[in-house]
Amino acid sequence: MNIIALAGGIGAGKSMVSRMLRAMGYEVYDTDSAARRIMDSSSEIKQFLQEKISPDAVNDMGVINRAAVAAVVFSDAERLAMLNEVVHSAVRADMRAWAKTCGDAMFVESAIAVGSGLADEVDAIWEVSAPEDLRIKRICMRGSGMTPAQALARIDAQRAELSAVGKLRTVELINDNATPLLPQLEAALRTVG
Repeated sequence: MNIIALAGGIGAGKSMVSRMLRAMGYEVYDTDSAARRIMDSSSEIKQFLQEKISPDAVNDMGVINRAAVAAVVFSDAERLAMLNEVVHSAVRADMRAWAKTCGDAMFVESAIAVGSGLADEVDAIWEVSAPEDLRIKRICMRGSGMTPAQALARIDAQRAELSAVGKLRTVELINDNATPLLPQLEAALRTVG
């Protein structure tokens, strides 16, 4: 069994590569979607959010107020680290359970493969990369309402992660709208044992 992390910064095109892999018949685990699903269904995580992050983190209906959580954790590094440890641990456990149901090769999409501890759970890291100006454009076009300055701030926040990924990656997939992506992906897939 090969578990390969698809890593890369925001706007690099990890989701595009994931869609291509799914179309080719491969299983892809999306850590962002999994984290939302786990947080929304875990009473333990909701209790943690209310006790350690903010009493306003979960409303009376049991729904997480993500804006309230973000307002606290992105201004308090200690609380962010606590939240990340709880959520990343749950996602890694969920990913391990998912991997048992898959075939010989599977992929895990994650913007923070190293920082989340996921890099220790996989056999290889494939980095999806794109030029910064193109990443900013993609981020702003998503409909998130982010300005170019906000997009750049997100990119800057991931620089240490991307440096760590760059040192660990086994494959780089360049997604710059000029270099054909499919031949790169097919060549990388030929290396999977």
